[in-house]
Amino acid sequence: MESVAEAMARLTALAASATVSTLTTAFADAGFELALVGGPVRDAFLGRKLTDLDFATDATPDQILHVIGPISATTWDIGRTFGTIGAWVHGEQVEITTYRSDTYDGETRKPIVAFGQRIEDDLVRRDFTVNAMALSLPNLSLVDPSGGFDDLVAKQLRTPGSPEQSFADDPLRMMRAARFSAQLQFTVAPTVVTAMAELADSILTISAERVRDEFVKLIGASDPVPGIRTLVDTGILDRVIPEIPVLIREHDEHGRHKDVYEHTLTVLRKSIAMERQRFPDLPPDTIGRLAALLHDIGKPMTRSFDNAKVVTFYGHDVAGARLAKKRLQALRFDNDTIARVCNLIRLHLRFFGYSEGEWTDSAVRRYVRDAGEELERLHILVRSDVTTRNDRKLTLMDEAYTDLEGRISAIREREEIDAIRPDLDGEDIMKILDVRPGRLVGEARAFLMELRLDEGPLGTEEAEKRLRSWAADRELS
Repeated sequence: MESVAEAMARLTALAASATVSTLTTAFADAGFELALVGGPVRDAFLGRKLTDLDFATDATPDQILHVIGPISATTWDIGRTFGTIGAWVHGEQVEITTYRSDTYDGETRKPIVAFGQRIEDDLVRRDFTVNAMALSLPNLSLVDPSGGFDDLVAKQLRTPGSPEQSFADDPLRMMRAARFSAQLQFTVAPTVVTAMAELADSILTISAERVRDEFVKLIGASDPVPGIRTLVDTGILDRVIPEIPVLIREHDEHGRHKDVYEHTLTVLRKSIAMERQRFPDLPPDTIGRLAALLHDIGKPMTRSFDNAKVVTFYGHDVAGARLAKKRLQALRFDNDTIARVCNLIRLHLRFFGYSEGEWTDSAVRRYVRDAGEELERLHILVRSDVTTRNDRKLTLMDEAYTDLEGRISAIREREEIDAIRPDLDGEDIMKILDVRPGRLVGEARAFLMELRLDEGPLGTEEAEKRLRSWAADRELS
């Protein structure tokens, strides 16, 4: 938390920037109010990077366009119905919105848009008090009608009005509370938590796309676990991804020190730490984080006991991939994301046979082939999935996977392991066997692929010899 003086110094510097000062002068000269609102004001006090320049004004959308036309490279009015005009000013994207004092009809999620004249009325309709502060321009005065600054100091999330009314207006704000608790490392006020639990069913009225986008933002936090716990504890995740809360009732295969839910959260945290270590300059990896969160959701439906009365989850990798596909489709994730997440879940147990016996080069090639573009993500997921308290076992598993990664690197140096393909392509096969396109060509290619995986590169001459022998055995030549 920055001191007030430090935060105001940052906001003053922002106000003096070319973009903000140009906008301030233009609106003042036209006789309109202008204020920087929401995230940038909050983040100035938190010492976070100031991004997303959002402004509020008493000017109408038509008047906003008239004011910013001469000073912007381009404008767009896709949000005009809600009073928002976008523009590029001095190379920065900005959004300016007319003061609003919306109401909701209680049946649909769309607000009845009403433009207002006072910044205070606009701020009190926002989601949380820490987002309901504004910096009035050009006089640089802080407008804080709901005590947002005090909540920043207390590190708590509260709604400007009653949480029941706020969440009734837009139930997605309940998921946003969880997301902000994770991103800002704030505590959700007890009254807000109570309202979330009471209104959990209302999240079902929100479109799958909006729920998906909010959840992706949550798992993109540096530590999403507090937010996930909030969603589970309030029952909201039972309505969004019910496969996760169900894990609380399942014990791990040893039935002693952890349930599957706690194990999952540990895996998620470990995978994020490893992701940031290996790829520090890349944005949060949604695919990898979804795989970590969902990798064990197949355990409840595969739970059984062996002869020693030890709980087992045989086949939970395949079952989990199937469940994940269904859930991600329901949340309207794109097909590519779904396929990648499900492949990671399906493969996350493959490695555990490695530590029990030496894999052949063929097995290593198949591991790389099956992982495809997800190999680095698979490395992270498998390593993160080892959460045992047994230090010796932890060390042995780590050494085993390090050995596997070393073998992959060694094979990479000898052959094109990341783009494994048969030594002969379809055209070659048809020419050698004198056949037309059809199932036979596919079978021949599959045969050559198995050879490639088992033995590595053969070369075209040896591959042709093997192909002719294969065809002769099938009486094709």
